[in-house]
Amino acid sequence: MTDAFSTVSAGRSASYVLGRKLDSIPFSIYHLQVILVLGVVGFVEGYDLALGGSLLVLAKEPLHLTPEEIRWLVAAPILCLVLGAFTAASISDRISRKTVMQIGVISSTFLTLLIPLTQTGTQLLAIRLLTGFGLGFAVSAPFPIAAELMPAQHRRTFGAIFEVMLASAFTLLPFVGFVLAGNPEGFRLIALPGGLALGIVPLLVHFGLPESARWHLSRGNPQAAVDTVNRIIARSGGRVAPLTVAALGSLQTTREALPPITALFRPGQLRWTLIGTACFGVGTTAYYCSAILLPKALVDQGAAVSLSFGLSTLLFMVTIPGKFFTGFIMEIIGRRWTITYCFAGAIPGLALMALAHRMGAYATVAMSAGAIITGLTVLSSFTAVRVYLSEQFPTPLRGRGHFFGEATGRIFSGVLVPYLLEPWTESATIFFGTIAVVVMIGACVPLLFGKETVGQLEAVTETGEEPAEAEVAAVA
Repeated sequence: MTDAFSTVSAGRSASYVLGRKLDSIPFSIYHLQVILVLGVVGFVEGYDLALGGSLLVLAKEPLHLTPEEIRWLVAAPILCLVLGAFTAASISDRISRKTVMQIGVISSTFLTLLIPLTQTGTQLLAIRLLTGFGLGFAVSAPFPIAAELMPAQHRRTFGAIFEVMLASAFTLLPFVGFVLAGNPEGFRLIALPGGLALGIVPLLVHFGLPESARWHLSRGNPQAAVDTVNRIIARSGGRVAPLTVAALGSLQTTREALPPITALFRPGQLRWTLIGTACFGVGTTAYYCSAILLPKALVDQGAAVSLSFGLSTLLFMVTIPGKFFTGFIMEIIGRRWTITYCFAGAIPGLALMALAHRMGAYATVAMSAGAIITGLTVLSSFTAVRVYLSEQFPTPLRGRGHFFGEATGRIFSGVLVPYLLEPWTESATIFFGTIAVVVMIGACVPLLFGKETVGQLEAVTETGEEPAEAEVAAVA
């Protein structure tokens, strides 16, 4: 991997010292505060992101949505999210990841607050397109921020709590839809929780998160970087010695050069970029098809609106314990085997959901059992998948690498698959079978082509070396 990062060889030692210092700070209440702030961001942005699936059902009659408008509401907001994420990736290491997150949070919550004023399907589509672009700034930022601030062994703590906050939003949304089913103003009321967060979440981000120390370093301001680290040390109980500018070595008066975005595709890094992106794309395929298309699919397949929202609630409710379990086992059996288990384990659940309509009186039981299995497996995989994606990149590339991986994965999972699958939601075999084929292929990717990271890539990639199997085994 040396070739990929030769452009930052002069600054690597300072960045490495900074990273090791942040890693050495013992986990504290301050770290928990950071996790909770990022978790609130995840809850609100997850609510706004998944809102599209409920709007397809609740707004169809009141706004007289046409089939073409429905199809665009399925895929176009995610396409805008991808464009927003690519934009954020290109500027995140220049205006800082915290600023990128603030832009996304403020714009997406403000636009969601406009949904109750919508009068036509065209207006709703326009609002959702702009919301998607703003979400692209917000949804990918928390993991790179946490990867820098969390001690390596506690990234799973962040991953588990953050994913549970997302799961709570995904569970609340269809439950609110269930309550509002049949109400002609339901699509307006369901948007209010996400929109009203505009007055709270930006303040939490501003006061609750520190600016990135590495960003200060990259901007040629080592004193600000040291001050940021020392504030974190002080708020964490002062249990380690403060950092000094002298410890950063030769970078005291020069900027740390950032590698170009093309470094993601150079020999030594391309494999890891593809693996991380593929794992994320497979997991989000199951998510987007469930969050956006499942309520509509169940209605198209003959279920009542209230039942479709009830099954969606059950599907995401079980991901709350599922994500905690994923966070637990990923440190025991490793990221690769955990992701493989989550993807492969979903196949029986998807099969039950595909065949439930053939089971007569037991159809609802079979569908519920399939939803529980699917929720506990592939929809609970993100605790491992997102951490695994972040750990495919060295520190100088992690911000843009994570943004790129999530954005590229969503082109397939959130745009292409839902757009092509939407006309076939009436067929349970095609709808659930397509998801099953994707996760079956995805289960093979980390196992056959990936390497175990177990959190050690933070140190390994700083020196540009590929992890040796003995090092991996030692860390595990």
